[in-house]
Amino acid sequence: MLRAEKTEAIRAAVFEELAAVGYARMSIEGIARRAGVGKTAVYRRWSSKLHLVLDLVSALAVQGLPTPDTGSLEGDLRQLYELTARALRHPVASQILPDLQAEAARNADMAEALQNALRAGQHSVASGIVRAAAARGELSADLDEDLALDLISGPLYWRAVVMRGKPPKGYLARLARATTAGLRTL
Repeated sequence: MLRAEKTEAIRAAVFEELAAVGYARMSIEGIARRAGVGKTAVYRRWSSKLHLVLDLVSALAVQGLPTPDTGSLEGDLRQLYELTARALRHPVASQILPDLQAEAARNADMAEALQNALRAGQHSVASGIVRAAAARGELSADLDEDLALDLISGPLYWRAVVMRGKPPKGYLARLARATTAGLRTL
């Protein structure tokens, strides 16, 4: 029987190992050492480091962020941006995401899992915001949801992950205002 505390220790060790050495240099031995378990404990749960990382990325997407419910589209977007910006600035996330993206360029399985995980997490939250705004009459019920989700998620992701910069003071409020205005034109 697999013990839950060992599984959680292994999962935590994966994040630490990814942040410390990156995916390419990450090893099952290093993960096991950090988790305080034997290699066999890792291999009983996952057949390879790729499967281990793919499982963790998928699990994170399922957990996702809570869907904001402030009563207004702009308020919901601002809260989403604040939560997302904080998550993306976390030292582990800011080190791991670029590394996994680089690995995804070389590994089709990683690319698919990363794309599915990131899209699933953002999609469910952003869809909830769009549906709530449409129900309140703030947005057209027949807007292009895919375009809306790109508009919601793209700018902050670009700044945090691609440009790797902290948003300047007031940026998130301005982004929420601009996104709200853009969504209303769809």
